[in-house]
Amino acid sequence: MKKEDCFYLGTIVGKYSFKGEVLVKIDSDSPEIYTNLESIFVELPTGLVPFFINRCSLHKSSLLRINFEEVEDESMADSLIKKALYLPLSLLPPLEGKKFYYHEVIGFSIIENGVILGMIKTIYDKGSQALFEIQLETKEALIPIHDDFILKVNRENKTIDVELPDGLLDL
Repeated sequence: MKKEDCFYLGTIVGKYSFKGEVLVKIDSDSPEIYTNLESIFVELPTGLVPFFINRCSLHKSSLLRINFEEVEDESMADSLIKKALYLPLSLLPPLEGKKFYYHEVIGFSIIENGVILGMIKTIYDKGSQALFEIQLETKEALIPIHDDFILKVNRENKTIDVELPDGLLDL
């Protein structure tokens, strides 16, 4: 499985028991939907490696406690701490309305008042505010991804209608 065909699910943040169980911080508002997984991809230096799951449960409402078939003791669990976990894109639950996954809107056009402003080139999500980077006619611009600015997401036409504050694109 290639990383491009997957989405980031979370990171192994610690071990839970001496039997090799690990705790995973999930990058989702609904971690409970991932408690019935049969397998998951762990990012190792050699690439994404499938790990099969014996048991998975919610731990303190925001973490998953996972017991992998291949991990039998603390030292094996230690070797997985800080490793990223991935799942195939096909397992993403569909979103509707103004909600979207960042990877799905790359290439969408940003429209304001019926005028195409530009196309989304990438999304920056590392700071305190996620941003669309769009290509305008002569320059690139950054637009904050904010519910108040997004009016409509049209997946069929690959467009996002926005209403931006005056002067935002002049910055």
